[in-house]
Amino acid sequence: MKNVRCRGGCHLPFVVWFFFFFFTAAFAKTPVRKIPRTNDSLRAPGVQLNITNRHVVIDNGLVRVSLSNPDGDVTGIKYKGIDNVLEINNEEDNRGYWDVVWNKPGNRIIFDKLVATDFKVIMEDENQVEVSFTKTWDLSTGKSTVPLNVDKRYIVRRGQSGLYLYTILERLEGWPDVDMDQIRVVFKLQKDKFHYMALSDSRRRTMPMPEDRETGQPLAYPEAVLLTKPIDPELRGEVDDKYQYSCEDKDNKVHGWMAEDPPVGFWMITPSNEFRVGGPIKQDLTSHVGPVVLNMFTSTHYAGKDLNTAYRNGEPWKKVLGPVFVYLNSVSPKEDPSMLWEDAKEQTSIEVKRWPYNFPRSQDFPPSDQRGTVMGQLLVRDRYVSERLVHAKSAYVGLAAPGDVGSWQTEAKGYQFWIRADRYGRFVIKNVRAGNYSLYAWVPGTIGDYKYNADITIKPGSRIKFGYLIYEPPRNGPTLWDIGIPDRTAAEFYVPEGYPTLMNKLYNRDPAEKFRQYGLWNRYSDLYPNNDLVYTIGVSNVEDWFFAHVTRDVGNTTYEPTTWQIIFELQNINRNENYTLQLALASATASEIQVRFNNPSSDRPLFTTGAIGKDNAIARHGIHGLYWLYSISVPGSQLVDGKNTIYLTQTRSDGPFHGVMYDYIRLEGPRGT
Repeated sequence: MKNVRCRGGCHLPFVVWFFFFFFTAAFAKTPVRKIPRTNDSLRAPGVQLNITNRHVVIDNGLVRVSLSNPDGDVTGIKYKGIDNVLEINNEEDNRGYWDVVWNKPGNRIIFDKLVATDFKVIMEDENQVEVSFTKTWDLSTGKSTVPLNVDKRYIVRRGQSGLYLYTILERLEGWPDVDMDQIRVVFKLQKDKFHYMALSDSRRRTMPMPEDRETGQPLAYPEAVLLTKPIDPELRGEVDDKYQYSCEDKDNKVHGWMAEDPPVGFWMITPSNEFRVGGPIKQDLTSHVGPVVLNMFTSTHYAGKDLNTAYRNGEPWKKVLGPVFVYLNSVSPKEDPSMLWEDAKEQTSIEVKRWPYNFPRSQDFPPSDQRGTVMGQLLVRDRYVSERLVHAKSAYVGLAAPGDVGSWQTEAKGYQFWIRADRYGRFVIKNVRAGNYSLYAWVPGTIGDYKYNADITIKPGSRIKFGYLIYEPPRNGPTLWDIGIPDRTAAEFYVPEGYPTLMNKLYNRDPAEKFRQYGLWNRYSDLYPNNDLVYTIGVSNVEDWFFAHVTRDVGNTTYEPTTWQIIFELQNINRNENYTLQLALASATASEIQVRFNNPSSDRPLFTTGAIGKDNAIARHGIHGLYWLYSISVPGSQLVDGKNTIYLTQTRSDGPFHGVMYDYIRLEGPRGT
């Protein structure tokens, strides 16, 4: 049988190679046999621990994990026929590690890999080994290390094909001011073996090699590279950018890579989002070229410094990040490799059902019986829509640190617990850690944010049951017209086709994902080279509204502000009353929206947002960033009977990425009309 040469030097039968590269379409139609499930039964080999001066090795007969002693890095994972699935050409501290991106206020950014100084066995028997690598910070030795006490934990269990890991980070009261913008765990896999990446059923592909980025053409920012001389010629002309593989946290449960020879999968499974930041639709990185597998616990991606990671005035802090599960699976070379992805999804479901785990030995990780439950039913009262209360169908309901309305999306220090309500607005939030919280919610199809009027204290074993909770969204009068869908994204608007020479072929197949193509911000200048967008109520539709209000490229790296118009007809204007413009933004990056009515040349706008936003969602292929809502009072004297025009000017124009994405715009008549 004909053989095809792998990029890593292996040989595979052609039929195996064919199925590996093209199973995406096939497996959706053909049932896939399940991989036999491993478990922690007594029939599986016991867990063994071996400690040397340089390494700690844990072996359960399925995986053998090597950890540096006392640093606490993952230096090796032996699985099936691969002595080390991690990149053996990297130094031991550059294979599997934790890191924090931090800085003293006003100083340079530092990457701290949280190198430990002490090692301890937490528990050891034939069913489970848990080990701890710690570091204690003090002022005399910690000028270049993040002021944190660190406890990195690793667990290998009997019959489990993988490694559980978590960390406990702590600041003591009185410690120095610090910004911590990113906390993550990183695994770098063997690049000659792992070539196929999977994030979801629709987002899977053969990936470029690291060398392809080095030989490629850099684009508008370092993360984006045009592949000009890729090892695999099929990838020539594509753009690679790690931000094209970002994901909302609510969907970020499992992602990873597959090797060809032998067919092995390496997966990052996150069974809970309680330790992540910014709420359920916070976006972050997953896996990308390297091959790299990430778990982003904290970051300012798609939010910027508005996501509060600043610790000031000696503020104490302690948090458990994880546990998460590094899962490995395999099939025989004769079997369908799509089984690896299907099995990873099944294992994810198992891990989610097991949450919160009962086997970590840290007292800082409470089991289920030390947690609480909150339940209730959310209803919406909007008398201009319905005289009756309306069920808050599919509302996002969550507990997060006490704060103002909507503050959960910029909260990065505490734990958050979110659930989707059912069609009747009913919700049950289980397994909530003890502590003080506010109850927040937002409802797809409805503007604004809900917050319960009192803080909630969760105690171990508590069960809090609310009656009806009523959300009254911002509303001052009847809807005269609106644009878009209030869902906190710009997805319903016109997302143009990408440039044929700057494509990521993965996103050519699914129109809902084409916003992830590189360079779409420049398409506005192509479509509107001289004049700006004009939207006429009653004539235009959402497909006529460009997804991002950006600057215009006028050449020579020069950009100019742009002004969009909304034209609408009104009769019988009440000039003595106020109208209301509800302006909801899905994203903002170094931008300012000025609003004028019927006079584009007036020196002073009726309203300005001021300089807002650092989420960078336009450049990073996100259809949203942070949510902003403005209720703008419009004096009736600003309007006329007949044709009216709203002028929306994005005034900041220092570069191509300044701009906003609109979520929803609504003009309301005077109250009582």
